[in-house]
Amino acid sequence: MELSLRRVEERPMSLSRESGLLSDFERRIGSMFDDAFGGSLVSYVMPETRGVFSPRTDIKETKKSIKIVAEMPGIDREDIDVSVHHGILTISGEKKVEKEDKGTDYHHVERSYGCFSRSISLPDTVDTEKVEATHKNGVLTVTLPKTERAMEQTKKITVTTA
Repeated sequence: MELSLRRVEERPMSLSRESGLLSDFERRIGSMFDDAFGGSLVSYVMPETRGVFSPRTDIKETKKSIKIVAEMPGIDREDIDVSVHHGILTISGEKKVEKEDKGTDYHHVERSYGCFSRSISLPDTVDTEKVEATHKNGVLTVTLPKTERAMEQTKKITVTTA
């Protein structure tokens, strides 16, 4: 049995008239699973694909930078693309999962392939010329330093009791 999955981006897809009733049904069932369980039907059938299409991402802001940390277990550095274009950071990549099981009287192979793309709008305070990305132990860290001017303009406001 060979299963190949391909999903690009997390945006809703518009259905054309030619897509047919089956595509609409498939989309609705997938949406129901997403709403009910927070994941796709495929991730329940093949647990090793969980997180393939939308890596968990944390965004942390400090005084000097914004850090984006994305969990990408099983994805090699070479399969990850990080870019900044017109104030939008895009992290994209591809994961390939292959599971093989051989016995004396059987040979079972499952394959799944998935693409992901995540775009994040950046504030004007980010110095896009100094962005750095590192990948270690399945975790991608993107550091977006703030401009000197942005750091100087930060003003602490005292909160008083009314």
